[in-house]
Amino acid sequence: MHKSRLAGFIIDCETEDLDGAARFWAAALGAPAKPRTDPAESAYVGLDMPADEPYVEIQKVAHASRVHIDIESDDIAAEVARLEALGAKKIDAIRGWVVMEAPTGQRFCIVPVVSAEFESRANSWE
Repeated sequence: MHKSRLAGFIIDCETEDLDGAARFWAAALGAPAKPRTDPAESAYVGLDMPADEPYVEIQKVAHASRVHIDIESDDIAAEVARLEALGAKKIDAIRGWVVMEAPTGQRFCIVPVVSAEFESRANSWE
């Protein structure tokens, strides 16, 4: 048995101005941007969302802008297999998470557990 749940939303931005994109989304969502520890190394800016809401990150990407979801799981391999059985396909494995594509074409990621409320809120799968 393993568990999984929606973890957050990643706003992929094809831009050279990640900080500008983060300022826009922070203002649009009413959630201040978190400071980056090393702007030269980080392609992400997190927003300071309420603790009981999914996380939101702004990501600098080299593909067309879009939004994707992250699904957190306590067993990434089992979650990938479960979703493949539903028709998704594995696209890539990157630094501890897996990029997948739904049968309808949307990309999404399976990531390690990040939320404090994971155990109490996650779905259990056989």
